[in-house]
Amino acid sequence: MSLKAVLFDLDDTLLDWQGFKQDWQTYEEPMLRRVFDQLMTQWTSDFVAFVRDFRERTREAWRQGRGTLIAPNLGRILVQSIEAQGVPAGQLSAEDVLKMYGWRAVPGTSLFPEVTAELKRLRDHGLKLAIVTNAGQPMAVRDIEIGEHGLLPYFPECRVSAADAGYLKPHQAIFQRALDQLGVKASEAVFVGDNPVADIAGAQAAGMYAVLRVTHPVPPMLSGLIVPDAAINSLEELPDVLDRLHPGWRPA
Repeated sequence: MSLKAVLFDLDDTLLDWQGFKQDWQTYEEPMLRRVFDQLMTQWTSDFVAFVRDFRERTREAWRQGRGTLIAPNLGRILVQSIEAQGVPAGQLSAEDVLKMYGWRAVPGTSLFPEVTAELKRLRDHGLKLAIVTNAGQPMAVRDIEIGEHGLLPYFPECRVSAADAGYLKPHQAIFQRALDQLGVKASEAVFVGDNPVADIAGAQAAGMYAVLRVTHPVPPMLSGLIVPDAAINSLEELPDVLDRLHPGWRPA
């Protein structure tokens, strides 16, 4: 079966977070303050209670998600926390609240140096490209960020967030959603990601070859139960791996 598409995880595969040095809660607090100031001051003055509720709901959503693979959704959690502080139910949409939240490219994050050139190479060879991320933010939110990093032109057809798909990797549904959007079969695609369980085991269970992107030391592969089809330290190594997994995908 010929190669038609390469699917990528986003964080720590294309987008390098090593330069982000802040505490996340400290970084996020101004975004929560914007939501509070625009929506809630007529109902309550207790910003601390709102933040506490939001963080508790977020932790619980991720705790449950690790077991059920049901994805948290930032927009829904924000609305729930707002309504818990006395704002009448049904007045707010998650989309409107997320606009107030104001997600942007996170300071200190950047593309890995080789990403743009390698994505261009794959596109120039006629391959379809997709992003499949376990983000709790809807893709419309992450699109703002990846647009600022210059990634959007390389992924015009398919960008899938767990928040939108409803499931976290390694659930097969999130991978299948991307394959369906691209119009390709699993046997015609390769997945590249940095997480052995979510990315490698998940993609393989969905029927794809899976390539481990090693950017930092990874834990033992569950006593050998999870074995990637290949491992790379840089996307510059990916074309040669694709030559082995799908011979003839590019002219000699």
